[in-house]
Amino acid sequence: MIRINQLKLPVEHKPEELKKKAAKALRISPEQVEKLEIRRRSLDGRKKPELFYSYTVDIKTAREEQVLHRAKNSQAAICQEKPYVFPKPGEEMLFSPPIIVGAGPAGLFAGLMLARAGYCPVILERGEDVDSRRKRVDEFWKTGKLDVRSNVQFGEGGAGTFSDGKLNTLVKDPLMRNRLVLEVFCEFGADSSILYDSKPHIGTDVLSGIVKAMRQEIVRLGGHVRFGCQVTELVTEGGQIRGVRVRQQEGRPDDNMAENENQEREEFLSAQAVILAIGHSARDTFSMLEQKKIPMDAKSFAVGLRIQHPQSLINLSQYGRMDGGSLGAASYKLTRQTSTGRGVYSFCMCPGGYVVDASSEREHLAVNGMSYHARDGKNANSALIVTVTPEDFPQPGPLGGVAFQRSLERLAFQAADGHIPVQLYEDYRAGRQSRQLGEIEPQMRGRWAFGNLREVMPENLNLALLEAMEGFGQMIRGFDRPDALFAGIESRTSSPVRIWRNDEMESQVRGLYPCGEGAGYAGGILSAAADGMHCAEQLCQSIQKESDCL
Repeated sequence: MIRINQLKLPVEHKPEELKKKAAKALRISPEQVEKLEIRRRSLDGRKKPELFYSYTVDIKTAREEQVLHRAKNSQAAICQEKPYVFPKPGEEMLFSPPIIVGAGPAGLFAGLMLARAGYCPVILERGEDVDSRRKRVDEFWKTGKLDVRSNVQFGEGGAGTFSDGKLNTLVKDPLMRNRLVLEVFCEFGADSSILYDSKPHIGTDVLSGIVKAMRQEIVRLGGHVRFGCQVTELVTEGGQIRGVRVRQQEGRPDDNMAENENQEREEFLSAQAVILAIGHSARDTFSMLEQKKIPMDAKSFAVGLRIQHPQSLINLSQYGRMDGGSLGAASYKLTRQTSTGRGVYSFCMCPGGYVVDASSEREHLAVNGMSYHARDGKNANSALIVTVTPEDFPQPGPLGGVAFQRSLERLAFQAADGHIPVQLYEDYRAGRQSRQLGEIEPQMRGRWAFGNLREVMPENLNLALLEAMEGFGQMIRGFDRPDALFAGIESRTSSPVRIWRNDEMESQVRGLYPCGEGAGYAGGILSAAADGMHCAEQLCQSIQKESDCL
């Protein structure tokens, strides 16, 4: 295959024009192109409102070395990309099924890879299956009644299920794990455009179906998935994992039943390999790990507020026109280094999306952003977040970041009596509570009310955000408009801890594999999924399955 970079065409071009452009770049006729595969497509908006797509394509043709020599094109070269290969099993026998804790992207991909290799994994998830979970979350957004077991953070698909479903990553991919993740998503229902778009996204509605289909495939291959099953203890002996103790919820809780009346049973599950894919909000599990003296450290992350603008304003800035048309809703990425040295940047930008109540603890409130596949909501929203380090945390130790998150979330809950606190930018800047909206209508999933967000974040973080907003207003005209809507608190940007692991991805406890975003080794759906694959590889390389299905 010959790979050609930087093929530019107008965004409204016809499909056959790409083939003609590629053929011309190689000085061959279109008929000589046996196969064309798009590897990457990005938008070039430097001459807006004239917009172009920039393509990277792979071409199959006869006598490729000769063609390449004649073309003398510096943007073309022989492609020697190697496909992903799952490793061969190790020599040590596995006498019980591997256990995976958590059914987010890391856990599901680890489970799928192990199931396809014949290991028949057992996935334990404290929350509900995605269909039940959606009903539970919808009810929470309408009534404010929170289920601490199954919510925006916990349940099948993890926190990413109620997000934009972005698949961006900055992680290099020499072993093609990222590529395989995208191919798997396509296999289970995603549009093939995610394989080549520079900013791929799935959307919360499509992602729900994908994670369900993945779980069904794991079960078909002999794996097991247990919902309502929370790991309460790791059982170790002589520096080796021996199993887990779990609390299994019996049936679905009745709405008229008190939480402590729900039927539960305790159980021990034997295992000599456990992948710990717990997600960034499993605070009780972090506490259990600390008590078990599993080595981990507090890590830096970022906190901030969600901001909403009319999507038409963002389209105008990025496209030179208010209507995105075939391009869809426009996105942005902003970053600013403040005078104090703190970084402020946009995070989880959701074109045509919604701000959602993403709380998982009672009397605490956290928000996130979410978009459907169509991205057809009235507003764009993004988190504007400020970097924080362990020096900012109220207490030392590995759980200092957790304590910091909780302190902000308590204040956010109090700011609007349990509703999402909302404040106009001009009022946030003045430090006063808003009394009425401007032209921007809030696009929310969850109950909201006016609250003074200036009293939620520490003042040094407020000042950093205000300084950055001045700069962002110069980058995107109207970004700092007085009626832009803030909501908060965005506190779950990444895990507040990093669980130690070695080059073989094992903890100090042999057979324990800390994995994904919750362990501090990923940031988003794609990188978490790839890390889950990596942990499955390492487990396989060290341990051989006893039989085709344990």
